[in-house]
Amino acid sequence: MIKTQLIIMAAGLGSRFGGLKQMAPVDQDGLFIIDYSIFDAVRAGFDEIIIIVKPENEQLFRDTIASRIGDRARIIFVHQKPDILPEGFSIPQGRVKPWGTAHAVLCAQDVVDAPFCVINADDFYGAGAFRQMHDFLVENNDDSVLSMVGYLIRNTLTDNGSVSRGVCETSEDGQYMTAITERTTIIKQDNGAAFTEDGGKTYTFLPGDTAVSMNCWGFPACIMQEFVKRFPAFLEKNLPVNPLKCEYFLPLIPDQMIKEGSAKVRLLKTEDKWYGITYFEDLPDVQQAIDEMKKAGGYPQHLWK
Repeated sequence: MIKTQLIIMAAGLGSRFGGLKQMAPVDQDGLFIIDYSIFDAVRAGFDEIIIIVKPENEQLFRDTIASRIGDRARIIFVHQKPDILPEGFSIPQGRVKPWGTAHAVLCAQDVVDAPFCVINADDFYGAGAFRQMHDFLVENNDDSVLSMVGYLIRNTLTDNGSVSRGVCETSEDGQYMTAITERTTIIKQDNGAAFTEDGGKTYTFLPGDTAVSMNCWGFPACIMQEFVKRFPAFLEKNLPVNPLKCEYFLPLIPDQMIKEGSAKVRLLKTEDKWYGITYFEDLPDVQQAIDEMKKAGGYPQHLWK
């Protein structure tokens, strides 16, 4: 059986939530969303879990998540640090923001040695997403074919503010993505959503069945060289105009490779509802949803016991 790895990006600041949102309890046992992601990944067949954290938070993750999981899965911790930069670059004065999701993946280059899935720590993807992704990674034998679990935008919104999503364009048969554009300010609307790029002066409507990325990606191990190779060009372009806040977003890499014709992205569709903690006010909804899933038999009442 082919080895598979799961990368969980958990180094975000959590500024909109108001703290370390990855550590918000979502059930009566005090477990986090990341516990459920690891549980779903392990039962789907993933072999190793790589958790990307800020150095100062590693011990907290070890004392909680790692200690609960025990020997049920091999966990590897990797640090995302702002000084992990290509030769010739340095941290701009005053910059505290991490370099983004593609940079988080890049930081794991020394421990990735198998096909891997990447997810956010604070998103609840559902068991089906992990099963689909694991099966794809095991069965895919073409390193030029990447994958992504695509959610319907109407199933990924919050009533409590704006969200960031990678909005997908697809082939006529809907099997492959032809482009993905990161929209950083999307709000909920009747029958769909809308995004703005000018601070709310104007909005562009998105139908409710628009496919979006929730950063659940599947890659061959060799793609890591693309994350590394493309980072200097990103910095050269963006540092002069936005040195304190520019981010190397994960979808940039597959989008560039699609446009170059060097890769295709298989769209693994799901109609499952996404749950996440973008804002503090989202937490009760996530807790209620998990409680209902337990009552329906989707999870044991006590996950790790």
